[in-house]
This record gives sequence, structure tokens and C-alpha cells, in this order.
Amino acid sequence: MSEKVLIATTESIAGYRTVETFGEVFGLTTRSRNVVSSFGQSIKTLVGGEIKGYTKLQDTARDEAIDRLKTAAAKLGANAVVMMRFDSSSGAIGDSVAAYGTAVKIEKN
Repeated sequence: MSEKVLIATTESIAGYRTVETFGEVFGLTTRSRNVVSSFGQSIKTLVGGEIKGYTKLQDTARDEAIDRLKTAAAKLGANAVVMMRFDSSSGAIGDSVAAYGTAVKIEKN
């Protein structure tokens, strides 16, 4: 069901018109770092370069947040989310990612 929800960072979607607005929706996730991986990645900070373990963690968290955003929109009856944005933070527990936007119903022009 949620795979049919179109996500856009724009206010409108070319070729479609908004016929109903449901309001704000969120997709949230917090991912913790593996202790062994964190130690290995902290060594990498000494020599510089991309920390691939953290990049993978960010990718996974982003994808999960988008999936949850789509699910939340679909539960409201929406088939699209417009003005989608991300917010992220790192803390002692792990990395948090929030995907948010406005759930809408769209139809082809």
C-alpha cells in the first residue's frame, strides 16, 4: 500500500493536481551504532576520509524514515506527500532521522 505513495520535495507535482489535503505526516527512526563498528570508525577519524559505516547507517535510517512516512500517509488515505524534508540528529543513543511533509491526494490532470 505505501509503495504507491509518491514523494516530492516540491509543493506541486507536474501532471497532477491536489484534490485533498490531509495534513502533516512523519516518518521517524533512531538507529544505534554497533560498539565494535563505532570503535573501528573512530580510528578512521585519525586518518581522515569517508566513514563508510556511518554512511551506511545514514542511508538505512533515511530509507526507513521514508518508508514510515509513506505508511503514515497511506493510513490517512493519501497517495502522495509534498514538501518532504529531512531532519537528523546524532546523540548518545544513536542517529535519529525524521522525514516529514504534507499528505495529499492527487489526480492526473
